[in-house]
Amino acid sequence: MNTIALLQIGGGGGTAAFLVNIAPIAAIFFVFYFLVIAPANKQKRKTQEMLNSLKKGDRVVTSGGIYGTVQGVEAEVVYLKIADNVKVKVARSAITSVVTDTTE
Repeated sequence: MNTIALLQIGGGGGTAAFLVNIAPIAAIFFVFYFLVIAPANKQKRKTQEMLNSLKKGDRVVTSGGIYGTVQGVEAEVVYLKIADNVKVKVARSAITSVVTDTTE
């Protein structure tokens, strides 16, 4: 017979019945954690490390798709040179990636 059916037939087994009822919910939580929450945390940590390591001379891309070279870095602001004699001030959080020669 099926294990679940045996536990249900047993009657009076409050703890066993509780575990059988809670097991699918726990399984769904673990699957959700490993498929959604853990990868999101890993990506957030990786992005934060990239933002903390910005330095003058790095080529970057902003969330608006603007390519530029870092001219200066402050706590929450990055100064980018996007063309000759054109410098812009952008939020540090607007930087999406550092461009390498192979990425271009």
